[in-house]
Amino acid sequence: MTQPNQPSGYAAKPWLGLLSPAQRAPVSPPPSLLHAFREAVARAPGRTALAYFDGRVGYAETDALSDSVAGHLAAHGIGRGDRVAVMLQNTPHFVLAVLAAWKAGAVVVPLNPMYKAGEIGHILRDSGAAALVCDGRTWTAYGAEAARGTAVRIALTASDRDFQTRDDPRVFAPAEPEAAPEAASEAAPEQAPAEPADPPAPADPPTPADLTAVARRGHPAPPDPGLTAADTALISYTSGTSGTPKGAMNPHGALTHNAVRQVTGHPLPEGATYFALAPLFHITGMVCELGACFANAGTLVLAHRFEAGVVLEAFLAHRPAYTVGPATAFMALAAHPEATADHFSSFQVLSSGGAPLPPALVERLRAAYGFYLRNGYGLTECTAPCASVPVHLEAPVDPGSGTLSVGLPGADTLVRILDEQGAEVPFGETGEIAVRGPQVVPGYWGLPADTAKAFPDGELRTGDVGFMDADGWLYVVDRKKDMINASGFKVWPREVEDVLYTHPAVREAAVVGVPDPYRGESVKAYVSLRPGTSAEPQELSAYCAARIAAYKYPREVEILPVLPKTTSGKILRRELRDRG
Repeated sequence: MTQPNQPSGYAAKPWLGLLSPAQRAPVSPPPSLLHAFREAVARAPGRTALAYFDGRVGYAETDALSDSVAGHLAAHGIGRGDRVAVMLQNTPHFVLAVLAAWKAGAVVVPLNPMYKAGEIGHILRDSGAAALVCDGRTWTAYGAEAARGTAVRIALTASDRDFQTRDDPRVFAPAEPEAAPEAASEAAPEQAPAEPADPPAPADPPTPADLTAVARRGHPAPPDPGLTAADTALISYTSGTSGTPKGAMNPHGALTHNAVRQVTGHPLPEGATYFALAPLFHITGMVCELGACFANAGTLVLAHRFEAGVVLEAFLAHRPAYTVGPATAFMALAAHPEATADHFSSFQVLSSGGAPLPPALVERLRAAYGFYLRNGYGLTECTAPCASVPVHLEAPVDPGSGTLSVGLPGADTLVRILDEQGAEVPFGETGEIAVRGPQVVPGYWGLPADTAKAFPDGELRTGDVGFMDADGWLYVVDRKKDMINASGFKVWPREVEDVLYTHPAVREAAVVGVPDPYRGESVKAYVSLRPGTSAEPQELSAYCAARIAAYKYPREVEILPVLPKTTSGKILRRELRDRG
């Protein structure tokens, strides 16, 4: 480990030598994405900002519609620092609601639209949200009840069928909720997070107004709130793959920094078309799709929620240049019987984030469809990416573990690997990944103890285990909490999963530890199979046993139709672990 007074190898940022000149050059992001949006309106008022099936909304129209919604919010007392919860799929309403909240000076609390009443109520109470924007069916079914007894005093509802004429039953049929997935302080972000106040709770939920009707009513916008880079833009509740979700306070400057870095790192022409594959309520979609699109005055293609056939059709209809999504989404697209190389031919950059990317999947996609899927790494707490694979390079695979690198940190970012005592370990050794940079949030909403633990001296301790090679390539091994102890040996699920993904029949894989009276813990794998293939559990277990050490291979394999996932595409190991 690095000794006191010894220079740090990580501080030298060895990855700088591999970045392009554009990636190394300093950036001067606007103070907020609202500023970036207004700059795009000024540059290209007639350009399509939002494409939603056969609907098109230009930049100037998007500006006017969101002005009217902002005026409505302000007229109902929503102002600087208030929280506005937005719980919508990838539709124009989501974008209008977010812009309107920022124009009113409010903080956006993005909610997963798959949440049910208890989950919604928890976040509404925790954030102290004064307004809720959601789908009309959601409000009627359980949103109103969830808002009862909270600080919500204004509600706006939306219909997914607005802003387009196509009515695709694959998209707009009511969705079954997934398992549990994944608010702003008056204090400046550099200060310790303040405890949220307890506002008086209305006796009954408010009567909702229709968002589209409000947007078209022509309300004047409120006075410019004067947002700064230090103001809180989002309170993003961390994806609940474990424990109770916590609200990370993402500053406006963190969003614009990463959004502008996305633009400088991807040589797309101004006005390029971005496809929203990741959900916009997730930090990846908010920054890498919505934020980058506005920073580049581009067109954002929306397709409600993920349905593989609908997404492939949209690829052909809109010919996007960029998208980002979890590995599971690309698995589903590749498994669709109508998928061809032409569906992906317009893309200049395809990125994966939010879930591990197996090397076998990258090569399978390249062989079948002709594109290279670029890995990336980030967390809600660092406002999406803190490492990615530059467009002029391909990610190496570690020869020892078979792990695909998640990329190189950015020029403004410092990534270190630390031992249990917080000291740096040498290049090549595993430890906890720590991140420092302008994209790291100041802390969690109303949780000073958790903030102090996760952000000592402003540095994010991610809870992820990984290592970095001497050139600066970062590798994520797994989550600290997911390590399996089999007979005293450490087993990282990712290593076993990556082997399973090389089997031609495996579509999805997740490995967990299960109690074992002899070993303490034993390795168990859950898999789903690719359409048109077959495999027996014993076959998959033997396949792994032939490729990894005896203590690592799964003694038990269970085949499921699909594996449980969050809406952002992360496989829920916790839920599988609970199955036993």
